[in-house]
Amino acid sequence: MFEFISIEHYHALLQKETITCEQAVHFYLQQIDKNKYLNVFIEVFEEEALERAKELDLKRKSGATPKKLHGVVIAIKDVICYKNHQVSAASDILKGFISLYSATAVERLLEEDAIIIGRTNCDEFAMGSTNENSAYGKVLNAKDRTRTPGGSSGGSAVAIQANFCMLSLGSDTGGSVRQPADFCGIAGLKPSYGKISRHGLIAYASSFDQIGIFGKNISDISKVLDVISGPDEFDSTVSHKKTETGFVPLKEKKKFRFAYFPEALDHPSLDTEISATIKNFIKELEEDGNIVSPFSFELLDYIVPAYYVLTTAEASSNLSRYDGIRFGHRTSKPGIDIDELYKQSRTEGFGKEVKRRIMLGSFVLSAGYYDAYYTRALKVRRLLVEKINEVLTQFDFIIIPTAPTTAFKLGEKTKDPVSMYLADIYTVLANLTGIPAVSIPLFQHSNGMPFGLQIMTKQYQEALLLQIVDYLMNKHAKS
Repeated sequence: MFEFISIEHYHALLQKETITCEQAVHFYLQQIDKNKYLNVFIEVFEEEALERAKELDLKRKSGATPKKLHGVVIAIKDVICYKNHQVSAASDILKGFISLYSATAVERLLEEDAIIIGRTNCDEFAMGSTNENSAYGKVLNAKDRTRTPGGSSGGSAVAIQANFCMLSLGSDTGGSVRQPADFCGIAGLKPSYGKISRHGLIAYASSFDQIGIFGKNISDISKVLDVISGPDEFDSTVSHKKTETGFVPLKEKKKFRFAYFPEALDHPSLDTEISATIKNFIKELEEDGNIVSPFSFELLDYIVPAYYVLTTAEASSNLSRYDGIRFGHRTSKPGIDIDELYKQSRTEGFGKEVKRRIMLGSFVLSAGYYDAYYTRALKVRRLLVEKINEVLTQFDFIIIPTAPTTAFKLGEKTKDPVSMYLADIYTVLANLTGIPAVSIPLFQHSNGMPFGLQIMTKQYQEALLLQIVDYLMNKHAKS
């Protein structure tokens, strides 16, 4: 039976001819088929993945030097475009739409000989924290089917959790990679804003969105990040800073400065067991010789309101293009004028949560409330950037919980959207300020569910961030 440990180990098996790319794909296809009830994939590219695997096996046997992601099986969230394949953002309004081009991230994966196995389920237009807001039905947590996998990238997270692929791509606008990673007991990286091109990523909130990566180990996440990041002529917001090459594990003797926010660890929304566990972990870091100090962050309770004002405003603008005229769902209701056509098509095509956020965004941008809400939220964002810069001039990393609780029960948050929004309190900070953040699986709650720890650092310092979290994961595994 095939067991994926890491890309490096997999490539060694291929070279020894212990396994082939085709056999690896067959294994994952069987896993997916046996566990269809988890509702992870909207579409599996079965024939295409097998054909590509065969081609790569022949290429390797002909003596060609394997590329960085040779035969690596990857799933992509259904908000990332793949040429000549459907992409729907898990919404009725885009059902049946076929992409005319591939996202830059997908092109770069394919250039390095990766295999795309399918598109994963998610919250509609990446709006949600439970993966219950999908036109294709909810995704189940493989650890406990009565719980959600988190959202919006829940399908991509469970694809790793349940061994349906080697790595997966999601998108992170306010925690949509890190929170599902936390709920599913895997690692999830949100890179710095502009690290990875957003070309081909269906927009939710353009100044927040970033493609993220799920995996079981940090070296693999680093390899994928190296491949898909970097300048892109199709995205003017992408960084032109030189990207890191290769992953080098951290030497144990190096010590670092960590900051934590007392307001975060003592917040009333945080599960007491999670709080106590992270505080104990902080003590362990100190005992290792690191400097770990509290840093007062009085803006914590302004983070979620600012985030939802700004992201819904951007969403109301971005989603205005889905009008039933140019592409996507169009109402079949007869005898209506153009205004009613727009209205009816959008009413039928969008789900409840997307409609809620479009209306909220339109409200905060309206003439009477623009200054009262949108302008003030922009000011809060600027203050948050200044505060984070202040913290990270004194410290190397910030330690913060990923989520206030372990995975929600199915249906727990659907009747109380405000409660669901407030649960983003620890993740949206990285998106508001553009810094990289990663959630790593370290702990298990007494209720049997996993939970992780979130580490943040300076913008474009992913190499150092991945080194430290790899070290922390390995150290914790040995203890």
